[in-house]
Amino acid sequence: MLNNRSNPLSSSEYEGVKKAGDIEPFPSGKITYLAPLPLPTSMPPYGPHIGAFNDGYMDFGLGSLEVFPWQLILGATTAGTFMVLVLIPLFTGLLGILFGYGNEAIWESMVGVFEVALENELICGPLILLIGIGVWHHHHKKRLSLIPTRFNRQRREVCFMPEGASEPVFVPWESLSAWIIEAKGATQFGIHRQYGMGIGFHHGETLTSLEFQCAGLELAISHWEAIRGYMEYEVNDLKSIQDLQDLQGPDDPPHEGLHTFRNARARMHQQIREGRRSRLSGFFWYLYHVMTLWTIPNRLVEWEVRRLERIGKQALPEAMRAWSEPLPEEQWSKPSEELLRLSEQVRRMHKRQPHWPITQIFAQVCRRAEC
Repeated sequence: MLNNRSNPLSSSEYEGVKKAGDIEPFPSGKITYLAPLPLPTSMPPYGPHIGAFNDGYMDFGLGSLEVFPWQLILGATTAGTFMVLVLIPLFTGLLGILFGYGNEAIWESMVGVFEVALENELICGPLILLIGIGVWHHHHKKRLSLIPTRFNRQRREVCFMPEGASEPVFVPWESLSAWIIEAKGATQFGIHRQYGMGIGFHHGETLTSLEFQCAGLELAISHWEAIRGYMEYEVNDLKSIQDLQDLQGPDDPPHEGLHTFRNARARMHQQIREGRRSRLSGFFWYLYHVMTLWTIPNRLVEWEVRRLERIGKQALPEAMRAWSEPLPEEQWSKPSEELLRLSEQVRRMHKRQPHWPITQIFAQVCRRAEC
């Protein structure tokens, strides 16, 4: 879950901005800093929270829309209806056969169960659908009201919209702080571990940050590497950091939609022809998509993308829209000499010590350079 916050710094926190490789312990874990400066981590980039993406800027915080939530909403309704109206009467008839009832008694029991199930399903089915649409509408409205953090690699700046602020704040890229959080606690079920990744900046005695949970430590670093790689022109397309199932063709839009459905179906048929997938697996693929109403979820995602693009652009502050305009190439900002030098040292040390944690390499390089 993404978490925006602007908090005053305590005296201990304000003693100095942390640098890459610094570790800040707390009672249940530690915070390890990855920036400033944004040094290469050697981890594969992965950016599920990245939205708009082009040659000039990248939005971070909302992520791209997916088909699965719509499949869950529609599939839960249709699958529930199918189970109640078909499977339960059939199960009733099977029990009648096992207990030796006559055909007429079995049929009457099946019809009776079906009629009762139909009465309840006429109430429960629409109710489940309305609950699912209500949850979707809540998240959709949140997307419309949130202004993402925007990274402009031509200017080498980051645009934050702090909570409650009327104007955006522009931060130099190389001064941005980034960190990973490791925490653990004991519960009745055993040791529970949590990981997270955050970015932020200090203005005066206030820290403005954006944090979210991650499934693992390496994954948290990969999230940061997607951002760093984009800003340093090492990541140039959204497909390489989001489309892990490889369902988008070279000319397809970056979001999910009808094209991902068609590509998945074509790949499934090809795998069956090549013997890498069984026909039974193909049957269940079709069954799943029939139960989720075929291509309707994909069409709904495409509609939602168009709606968000139309309304989201209007919600951006004028200063942010002007700042996002592309610049002539001769006006593009360049990385600092210090960043280039330290990045090369990190890469060389990683080649010599490939088993060292990247945070340890950061600490060594920054300690030598006193960055």
